[in-house]
Amino acid sequence: MPLQFHNTLARKKEEFVPLVPGQVSLYVCGPTVYDRAHIGNARPAVVFDVLARFLRTQFDKVTYVRNITDVDDKINRRAKELGVSIRELTAETEKQYLDDIGALGVLPPDIMPRVTDHIGEIIAMAAALIAGGYAYEAEGHVLFHVAAMDDYGKLSGHSRDDLIAGARIDVAPYKKDPADFVLWKPSTPDMPGWDSPWGYGRPGWHIECSAMIQKHLGPTIDIHGGGNDLIFPHHENELAQSKCTHKGEPLARYWLHNGMLQVEGEKMSKSVGNFFTVRDLLERAPGEAIRLVLMTAHYRQPLDWTEEGLQEAVTILDRFYLALRRVEEIEELEVPPPEAFIAALSDDLNTPLALSVLHAMVTELNKADDGFEQSMLKGQILSAGNLLGLLQQEPEAWLRRGQSDSDAERIEGLIADRIQARKDKNFARADEIRKQLTDEGIVLEDGPSGTTWRKA
Repeated sequence: MPLQFHNTLARKKEEFVPLVPGQVSLYVCGPTVYDRAHIGNARPAVVFDVLARFLRTQFDKVTYVRNITDVDDKINRRAKELGVSIRELTAETEKQYLDDIGALGVLPPDIMPRVTDHIGEIIAMAAALIAGGYAYEAEGHVLFHVAAMDDYGKLSGHSRDDLIAGARIDVAPYKKDPADFVLWKPSTPDMPGWDSPWGYGRPGWHIECSAMIQKHLGPTIDIHGGGNDLIFPHHENELAQSKCTHKGEPLARYWLHNGMLQVEGEKMSKSVGNFFTVRDLLERAPGEAIRLVLMTAHYRQPLDWTEEGLQEAVTILDRFYLALRRVEEIEELEVPPPEAFIAALSDDLNTPLALSVLHAMVTELNKADDGFEQSMLKGQILSAGNLLGLLQQEPEAWLRRGQSDSDAERIEGLIADRIQARKDKNFARADEIRKQLTDEGIVLEDGPSGTTWRKA
């Protein structure tokens, strides 16, 4: 079945056909490493992880690049606040980011370039834009001259007045046009900087991604992704400078943007007190539950993060893993997900619809008593879960999460005591043990094959 994605540039869904048959190039803007990732940062990481997983099942080769921005004025300020070196800050924050999104089941990209490893490519691109008449040098700065490009603003769809007002830039006296943006800027001796034809300085934000894309994927890629807050000015400027560098060749054929995240109906803000890092949430819930919440809304739509939604995700995963524990001794067939599941992801990565298909499969598995049917459904559920980055654990690991071996041994001992108490018709003692475990957040489930337990 054909793949369709909503292309921001075209403002509609289009059939996805890669530039090179059987091969897909994908670039997604990664983090600026100056602080812990918040839950809004986690959404594109999960969205495009699902996209990469799915594309790998549909094409022979997928090259996924997600960058690390390790030179930026926010980094400079944060390092100064903390009294640490910039290198120390970026190394530690990058590790934290990878650990945190890794806990959400986000797989590493094929290539993870850092800006500081691409200064030569950035300088070369800026020089090429000057040579082509698209950029100019002024007072140690190199600026892209937007008036030199006829269709600047095509991606965001803003009018010229909107572009200038929305740029959030200081109208410096050395600019030819208020909307001109920085490709290179001077650094003081205490700032990160590199020698260039225009003096000691550092790159502007936008040119960094263009240079890394050119180096690792070529002048034109299949898919460029990121949050919709990046459409302007970041992606608009990326598109402009890359297209002008490569004689009109497009930077990306399809632009995919995820919607923003709010918390309990409000914009996330430290001042409001509803600002959560991924690490904050991992202390309250398993990473798989956080990941599930991030897939419950279509990626292009806003997502309202709620505590109720997080707890519901835990309950849903309990249901899924309980169904898999029921057939734990049955070998699954190696089969793909059902056609309805693939159709959902093929239609602009519709994860809510895909999840509804997964729910239906789990319901069928709970009803199934035929061995072959159970084996088939188990295989379909696990392969569907793999595409979504869910159900990657053994059922017992999920259902007994957070319990150490000594905890498990103690609980098993109490269950054995309860069984013996019931045999001795000491029902008061049996009820006492059940209540003790319930108070500890342990659920007991009595069945024909004995008593099992799980974390509530």
